[in-house]
Amino acid sequence: MSDGNDGGASLVRESGKLSLLTMVSRVLGLVREMTRAALMGTMGLADSFTIAFLIPNFMRRLFAEGSVAVAFIPTIKGYLKDGDRKKTEEFISATFTVLCLLVTAVTVAGMAAAPAIVSMFRSEPVETAVLTRLMFPFLALVSVAALLQGMLNAVGVFTPSGIAPILFNLCFIGVPWVIAPFAPNPARAMAVGVLAGGFAQAACQLPAVLKNGFRFGFIGIGRAFRNPGMRRVMALIAPTIVGMAAYQLNDIVCSVVASRTGEGVATSLTFSLRLQELILGVFAVSVSTVILPELAERAHNGEWAIFSERFKRGLEAIALITIPMSVFAMIEGRDIVALLFKTREFDERSVELTANAFFFHMLGLFFIAANRVIAPAFYAKGDVRNPTMAGVASFAINIPLAMILAAPMKGGGIALALSISSGLNAVILVGMLLRMRVAGMRAALVSVAGYSLRMLVFSAIAAAPVLFAAPCLRAALSGRGRFLSAGAPLLVSTLVFAGIGVGLLVAVRDSIASELLSNLFRKRARPPA
Repeated sequence: MSDGNDGGASLVRESGKLSLLTMVSRVLGLVREMTRAALMGTMGLADSFTIAFLIPNFMRRLFAEGSVAVAFIPTIKGYLKDGDRKKTEEFISATFTVLCLLVTAVTVAGMAAAPAIVSMFRSEPVETAVLTRLMFPFLALVSVAALLQGMLNAVGVFTPSGIAPILFNLCFIGVPWVIAPFAPNPARAMAVGVLAGGFAQAACQLPAVLKNGFRFGFIGIGRAFRNPGMRRVMALIAPTIVGMAAYQLNDIVCSVVASRTGEGVATSLTFSLRLQELILGVFAVSVSTVILPELAERAHNGEWAIFSERFKRGLEAIALITIPMSVFAMIEGRDIVALLFKTREFDERSVELTANAFFFHMLGLFFIAANRVIAPAFYAKGDVRNPTMAGVASFAINIPLAMILAAPMKGGGIALALSISSGLNAVILVGMLLRMRVAGMRAALVSVAGYSLRMLVFSAIAAAPVLFAAPCLRAALSGRGRFLSAGAPLLVSTLVFAGIGVGLLVAVRDSIASELLSNLFRKRARPPA
């Protein structure tokens, strides 16, 4: 059983592979949503599936994602460092036993209470309850997968963890098409795909776990609960679950509001969010991932002026990427949605519902991405309290706003509430940063504000000809299939918008764009480790 101390080069290679695999997974996630759109559109059956999957997915984030990173990995790394194999195996077995006991109890309770749970939502109650019962075991499968992932990550092995969501998406995409002819309806076929994907996530990691020397199994319940390592994990999980529950309950409440607003609204919001998450995952997450260790190093060394400069460059990179993309997506959102999703059951009404939500989701893209850079500035200083408080405040605003705006604006109002609350979160975090009086921080934030305004002006200039030409081209190609009627205007608009935008950046010799390009080519030129 390795403790992962075989050199930094291996870790770098594994991290690079994980980045590539994550990109593949996000693209497949989009294909997965396209499959949902083709099979169910945004009709009532699609809402039943969306709501049924929401509950076990909510529990997954509490039991699996919340516990592994915060509780299990730090604890097992301590055992690996001590080097006592017997104690390590006892700890893993105890954790495995308790985890299986808890998730089995929750799964059984959730399946039994499915009719009561789905009564909160305004969807077809019988079908939604059946789908909820069918997909609840997904929680048990992904919880085991998360435990296996924690073991591998603790010894610096990341590739199987990157393959797992790819296999989940492939099952979600492929299984429904295979069994749909034999299933009562497409939603149940997709529910089977979810279960198959959960099983694949766990199964694909088990060989690597065994290869790295981990051995575990069920032990007596009393013995498992008495294990000091397992008790430490439970103590660390408890506050994390409370914090994550507040965050995830926000999604559930918004879904309840959406389900009561009209048929297809809840489902259209999930399609819109998938598009937004794809943009964030491809362009924004990498900036926040890279900036945290550098900010932490500067904070540790007391180099606050450099800390502020690096923070400023990170936020300006986010502005360079997300502001133009937001403006373009807002004016071309309908073509994007139609090109990706309009087929079979995803009709014109579905396009309108999703495009409406997408417009208002993209209003908040810059703030959501910026929050992923601002929060690491606090984490680098060892401060997790302030970002949590800011997040709770923004969610407290989001829920009543969603309730107020949903009636007149339907899904667009719920999306707008999220964008407003994300902007509020960013404003609160910036205010907290200013109160810390970090050297150079005020000047850095003023510079970011000025640069963001410049990107907004450039985007408006680039958007002007698109706003004029795209409707004419769209009208000329109307009724000729989505690849022509939506794809051709989108392609022309992209070329025009990007051409003008790049030209403006070149004209002013934008240093942020130059730095991003130089970093990209420098990475490509770097010889393999």
